[in-house]
Amino acid sequence: MEDELYGVVPCSSIAVDSILRVGTAGAIWGLCMGPYDARKQGLTGPARASFVAKTIAKFGFQCGLVAGIYGATRCGIQRYRGRNDWVNGLVAGAIAGAAVAARTRSWTQVVGMAGMVSVFSAAADYSRTS
Repeated sequence: MEDELYGVVPCSSIAVDSILRVGTAGAIWGLCMGPYDARKQGLTGPARASFVAKTIAKFGFQCGLVAGIYGATRCGIQRYRGRNDWVNGLVAGAIAGAAVAARTRSWTQVVGMAGMVSVFSAAADYSRTS
């Protein structure tokens, strides 16, 4: 069913859907990790609540950003190429991974993250389309 959506629905809608779904999952992960990390740091009261809220926002934003970049890029590449295969995921994964690691300003990390996300994305697409 998801493959049918890429031909009909605009890429911007697919990106927003990805941002909301994966961003929510990231926020839930932040909700789980925030109190644990706050306790490890010995935070209490308002400082703890602030730390947990920032953790939720950070994880939600980061996960949503990666998903949005990946979804929009994969959709655009698929429309450009006219094919639904693992190459779309490979290229979109490389772009999403590089975008996330770009804030580190370390080319080693950018290339490593781009390669890692690219390989996992291509593997997921290959297993789905085969």
